[in-house]
Amino acid sequence: MKSGDVNIAYQVVGDGPFDLIHVPAFASNLELQWEDPAERRYFERLASFCRLIMFDKRGTGLSDRVAVATLEERMDDLRAVMDDVGSQRAAVW
Repeated sequence: MKSGDVNIAYQVVGDGPFDLIHVPAFASNLELQWEDPAERRYFERLASFCRLIMFDKRGTGLSDRVAVATLEERMDDLRAVMDDVGSQRAAVW
């Protein structure tokens, strides 16, 4: 999915009654996070009661590399992911 000129990788797990967007603290990798048993249990638990939306921030994981991202660009990325999955309202974690 594109946010401006940058490809943003995301994943949706679960189909609960509300959307929860997991914003990684520093860096993430949507493929590798499932390999750690503790992280896997954490995400599976979240997805058991909501629609969990996860993404790799620009410059990390499976998203395109960039030199520096502004706060505004990061918010644009979040909105672009929400638009792409059809989420109009979500809790952010």
